[in-house]
Amino acid sequence: MGDLEYPILVEPRSVADGGGFAAIVPDLPGCMSNGETPEGAVAKAQDAIQAWIENSRRLGRAIPRPSRHHVAIWAALKTA
Repeated sequence: MGDLEYPILVEPRSVADGGGFAAIVPDLPGCMSNGETPEGAVAKAQDAIQAWIENSRRLGRAIPRPSRHHVAIWAALKTA
């Protein structure tokens, strides 16, 4: 399952929420991170994805495959 690439949605956070950027992994419930830059948020989200998958395996839970719909959104965001 390590060869799967999950889409990551990056959104700016408000100053009231600490600023920076939130990185959300829509296909993995509760999997998210944040960083001061979009790139930093994505790097931390990739670590969060690995931890989410490892924890799910330990608990014997199913690991969802990446959503094609979200991948299309991610591709559009990356080219914008």
